[in-house]
Amino acid sequence: MIQIVTDSSAHLPMEERQKHNIAVIPLKAIFGTTVYRDEVDLTNEQFYKMLPHAKEHPTTSQPSAGEFEQVYKPFLEAGKEIISLHLPSKLSGTYASACAAKQSLEQQFKRTLPISIVDTPWLSMALGLLVIAAAQAAQAGKSREEILATINALIPRLNLIFVLDTLEYLRRGGRIGGAKALVGTLLQVKPMLEIRDGQVEPLEQPRSRARALARLLEVLEERSGHRPLHVAVLHADARSEAEKIAEQVRAKYECKEFYFTEIGPVIGVHTGPGAVGLAFYTD
Repeated sequence: MIQIVTDSSAHLPMEERQKHNIAVIPLKAIFGTTVYRDEVDLTNEQFYKMLPHAKEHPTTSQPSAGEFEQVYKPFLEAGKEIISLHLPSKLSGTYASACAAKQSLEQQFKRTLPISIVDTPWLSMALGLLVIAAAQAAQAGKSREEILATINALIPRLNLIFVLDTLEYLRRGGRIGGAKALVGTLLQVKPMLEIRDGQVEPLEQPRSRARALARLLEVLEERSGHRPLHVAVLHADARSEAEKIAEQVRAKYECKEFYFTEIGPVIGVHTGPGAVGLAFYTD
């Protein structure tokens, strides 16, 4: 049996975690000297209330190798193999912690262990869609090698596009990637960005929020070509706008999979409130 593991940056809805038996390791959001485990010690609602009033911009931290060991060890002792999929190593030390945990456990078990750790170029529900596909393959009885082949085939087909209310949070958090070219030019522009090769990159610069949200749907159409869609609508404390986007997506497309989810604290630190996005791929 294969156990799928991921981290809280995937924003997986709870029902999907339970349905597919996916283990999720929390990253951490840090306000001053207080450390909160993403989704464990801090709800999304609490986080978005705290964020605008923080005296210092909150920071984030990856799980420790020891925390990964605590998750991996019981699965190994139960005779399971593990596939662990994580946000890009360009953006976080999470992948490095997972690798250190594997190394430590191999020393303890005194043998090579059946753990595959994947440094994906995705986060949020683009990572989530990848994790769900891996879990579905595991539940179908596929081998670790077959599941890894499924993951590697899907990685280049994914898209993650999003609109921010401001670039300020991304700039403060230092995860701005190629979007730094836009800083200072966006007085009356709503930044439209995408994740590309594990980094934040500029996509377009619509002049208004309404236009930016409309462009999300247009880019989805341009890239999907009305093929059957696996899609997630995601938002950071912008539920009503995200629900309107979701309504339009469901009305227009054949959605083989559809998810609606909120951006959690560890990614929300960098997007700030008001982000709305789409993660998707087509058959």
